[in-house]
Amino acid sequence: MSGGLKVLALQKEDVSKMLAAGTHLGAGNVNFQMMNYVFKKRNDVSIIDVKKTWEKLLLAARVIASIENPADVCVISSRNYGQRAVLKFALHTGATAIAGRFTPGTFTNQIQAAFKEPRLLVVTDPAADHQAIIESSYVNIPVISFCNTDSPTKYVDISIPCNIKSIHSVGLMWWLLAREVRRMRGDTSRITDWEVMPDLYFFREETKEEEEEQTVPEVVPASDTYNAAPVPAAVDAFAMASSTTDPVAALDQPQTMIAPPSTFATKEEWVSAEPAAPEWGAEGGAADWGADTGATDWGSA
Repeated sequence: MSGGLKVLALQKEDVSKMLAAGTHLGAGNVNFQMMNYVFKKRNDVSIIDVKKTWEKLLLAARVIASIENPADVCVISSRNYGQRAVLKFALHTGATAIAGRFTPGTFTNQIQAAFKEPRLLVVTDPAADHQAIIESSYVNIPVISFCNTDSPTKYVDISIPCNIKSIHSVGLMWWLLAREVRRMRGDTSRITDWEVMPDLYFFREETKEEEEEQTVPEVVPASDTYNAAPVPAAVDAFAMASSTTDPVAALDQPQTMIAPPSTFATKEEWVSAEPAAPEWGAEGGAADWGADTGATDWGSA
């Protein structure tokens, strides 16, 4: 698809990158529709023609660059090896990325909140992303896919032959596709090299230390307001002049846990100020009820 143009020809540096990443190493089994891209077989390994890989990569870049709105291009990768590459491709080209599990009905169910209507679909693995490819066939969305020698090509319009089982191969192919799309759009010049390195598109496994940092958050102790020392109040100048004690010396004294003054009434307030009434049998000078001295006996007449 280079059309014999020298500008679009495969460069020696790109071939070196492909060979170093193992892009030309295919699977042992070969699909009948991928026979045209196999150069030869050696030790149960199919050797992919790198020149044909580059030609199909240019064709896919032309199709992506022809979309007016870059957000209408949807790139998908459910495998871990291609999720980082998909996110970086969407960042550098403006496409819409779906990294991780593809929700069924994203292209067909309009009730879903994640419903999308893309004009073009680019997938990493046609076997792992088969749900997205099947739904795209229902709504007539063209599909571009990176395919290995044993990958199914049903409902795939443009297949880019490469090794999709290698971390470096998948990252390099997404990097080359993003670079060619930017060059065809005019965002990047072909004279100078692209400042983005292919290493940013490679899948990187997290170490145990990084996983522990993400899973175990740092515990920050809460501020103890009960046992905290009370904040000294503002000192009044008139109170300092009238007071005989030194307020500075009082502030320097160690603060202790002193209970706040109670708002309840004291014992003196509860007791009435009036004297208590005398008891019934404790009247001073009163005679007994039956001991009246002035009265005579009833029976003495």
